[in-house]
Amino acid sequence: MNLPNKLTIARIIMVPFFIVLYMMGYTLPAFIIFVLAALTDMVDGQIARKYKMITNFGKIMDPLADKILVYSAFCCMVENGLIPAWMLIVILSREFIVGGMRTVAASEGIVVAAGMSGKIKTVLQMIAVPMLLLIGLIPWAFWTTASYLFLWASLVMTVYSGVEYILQNKGVFSQ
Repeated sequence: MNLPNKLTIARIIMVPFFIVLYMMGYTLPAFIIFVLAALTDMVDGQIARKYKMITNFGKIMDPLADKILVYSAFCCMVENGLIPAWMLIVILSREFIVGGMRTVAASEGIVVAAGMSGKIKTVLQMIAVPMLLLIGLIPWAFWTTASYLFLWASLVMTVYSGVEYILQNKGVFSQ
């Protein structure tokens, strides 16, 4: 197993530690774990591309690891009342729709690559989560406002990227 894939697995392994720490009220250690996990996403992709270490495992597990990390954090934040449940439902609905469509395409031998809007969505989510985590530790009104602006921006990009994905790939699914 190559280094990028090991980093992807490390990101998945960090998720339970993040959840336990965050739900026990250890926000700063949870924040640190989340940021380290998010950084592994950036690093594993750079290494895989630079050294031509792209694998089928990485193509599937890297975006899945991102989703596990971010959506676990969002679930915890719903539990703590930091974000409303309907936002998480919208975000997860997009993921189920796109994931289902990708599965159908794959069963037909068609690989549908992730678009730029989906990548922007992921980046916005990975910025929103740590910002939201720090709301209790940084009690500035500006910080809270900025945190929720990133959350809303990620929600808008989630919907946009989902609609874009459906429209760009509807021909694949009309058979």
